[in-house]
Amino acid sequence: MAGRMIPHLPMRPLWRCRNCGAQWPCQPARLSLLVEYRHDRTALMVYLAQQMTEARDQLTQLNPDQHADLTERFLTWARPRG
Repeated sequence: MAGRMIPHLPMRPLWRCRNCGAQWPCQPARLSLLVEYRHDRTALMVYLAQQMTEARDQLTQLNPDQHADLTERFLTWARPRG
């Protein structure tokens, strides 16, 4: 029997990938999101901004002394080119 596929989704409140353990969105998650939202980049940006806000709130609760800028991690990579 083949192994079960584990999607590259965030494990909250740590915001690590459930599959590979990298910071979410990991590279496979980014690729999957770009494919899923290929016809609506604006919707992708809105979704990622919502996820970034949730991640910031949860990560701040875990470590109040650390104020990470999550813009690069969640938004910059998804901006349309050109």
